[in-house]
Amino acid sequence: MTEQNLSPHFVRDEPGDGVIEGWSLDNSEQRLFALLKELFEEHWQHIVFGTMIQGSVFEFRAERPPARVSLHDGYLTVDFGTWHFHVCIGENFGTAARPTPPDLRAVRKTSRAELVRRLNPDGTPSSWRLRLFNGRGENQLTVFLPNPFITAEMKIAREPDWSKLSLWDHLRAKYLGLPPDPKDRTAKTFFHG
Repeated sequence: MTEQNLSPHFVRDEPGDGVIEGWSLDNSEQRLFALLKELFEEHWQHIVFGTMIQGSVFEFRAERPPARVSLHDGYLTVDFGTWHFHVCIGENFGTAARPTPPDLRAVRKTSRAELVRRLNPDGTPSSWRLRLFNGRGENQLTVFLPNPFITAEMKIAREPDWSKLSLWDHLRAKYLGLPPDPKDRTAKTFFHG
């Protein structure tokens, strides 16, 4: 991975994913909880989420809003009723009988949070995401934001629908203090892989 600039703006060549341009987010438990609660309670029908590691991508789309989004002992829980998931975004202390060792707490919790866009070979963006990484740098969660090049049926669109970038623009404004970027609307096609 070649790093050109780390914080808050960075551009990295990530083997297997191409060039990623991104912005570091405040990864405090309070800020991440607010962001994830907003995404899953208010935008659940527009996002795809899962984990993304070399050799494996899990992409889920909720069929209904979550019954509950909660935080306990550092773990965010998003409960959809028939299934749920947990992501450690804060300090996980465990119980008095089974406390979590400090080195394990450091591995479990989110150490890096970022809003990123994947760039086509010509430098234009064609994928927008929120990514969380644990203390080992492993992907905890990737939220794929609405994509102008992808239809609701997960097919390549004939024409880009730039209105789908409204959530990206909102997150940039609210969590980074950045206005919409005209660069986001410059791609001519979706580049995959």
